[in-house]
Amino acid sequence: MCTYDTERITVTGSAKGADGWFRATDATISYDHPVHFGAGHALLVDLINPALGASSRVGLELNAESARELALAILRSLESVPAGLLES
Repeated sequence: MCTYDTERITVTGSAKGADGWFRATDATISYDHPVHFGAGHALLVDLINPALGASSRVGLELNAESARELALAILRSLESVPAGLLES
């Protein structure tokens, strides 16, 4: 069953796509049918810069367990950074 729930957020960072590095300005996150991952459903994450066209996209398709582990690893990494190094 598809939820069609999609989160769209603004991001500040860079991503490496087909044409090299680009400034990532947006991200979309959903749980839906993947394009390449061989499962019925996956967490889909796209980092994009719509102003630069379709080649400025990085896609990620993960099973639920891998997505949770990635999210926790990101949080652990951020929690271990000394407060003075974190940007606002």
